Amino acid sequence: MTKTVIVTDSTAYIPEDKRASLNIKMVPLSVVIGNDTYREEIDINAYEFYDKIRNEKALPKTSQPSLGNFVNTFEELEKDYDTIISIHLSSGISGTLAGAEQAGGMVEGIDVYTFDTEISCMVQGFYVIRAAEMAQAGETPEVILQELNKMKQSMRAYFMVDNLDHLHRGGRLNGFERVIGSVLQVKPILHFENKVIVPFEKVRTRKKAMKRIADMLEEDASKYDKIKATIIHANNEQEAIEWKILLEAIMPNVEFTISYFGPVIGTHLGEGSMGLGWYHVES
Repeated sequence: MTKTVIVTDSTAYIPEDKRASLNIKMVPLSVVIGNDTYREEIDINAYEFYDKIRNEKALPKTSQPSLGNFVNTFEELEKDYDTIISIHLSSGISGTLAGAEQAGGMVEGIDVYTFDTEISCMVQGFYVIRAAEMAQAGETPEVILQELNKMKQSMRAYFMVDNLDHLHRGGRLNGFERVIGSVLQVKPILHFENKVIVPFEKVRTRKKAMKRIADMLEEDASKYDKIKATIIHANNEQEAIEWKILLEAIMPNVEFTISYFGPVIGTHLGEGSMGLGWYHVES
């Protein structure tokens, strides 16, 4: 029987105990703050990150895992496994997936399959967790990849930023949009389209933006028996908890979890951002 192991990167933000229980291997991305480089989820957590950058004038820089990091990880796994499925954040915003693909071609003795989630954060984590569950159950790589592609058909995620400056400074938003947003207090709802982050709608207030996102989930919840959803916050956990309680009361067929925008993604979105992602779970 083929022994398959699942690899992902740190931007899935899967808790360490969950990774351990499902035997998920994680390769970290890094943030550079001043002269210091930190591997997210290893050297720095989300809370420490937001605390460190609050008074920084310069936006942190982010970097993908080195090719050597992937090669070393895959070579180590080759000792115990036949196959790796390496699942990563969207190739449209990072070269991480390309690094995994290149490393896979350099390591002998093990088959490496890569999967582009075309998204990030715990929505990316949904794919990773499902793949790991299936690998533990002994499913073949082909069946696991079929399931991931099936999940992609109903996977949705929307997020709003509290302050447009981070997106602008990180080159994700032009100056005109930033000025208009600041003057009118526009809270753009963003999503991934064709693997990159683009505006979905512009809403005037934070409250309305969150309601609009919740309404889209509710529309999907009315069509399906079961949905898994995650609320993602950028250092505003209490707000996420309150939102979860509110949404659970009106959508009993949705299983909610709470996650976060960690250092790498948080660099581009900024503190106070909020997201909601979900997919249809077949009975």
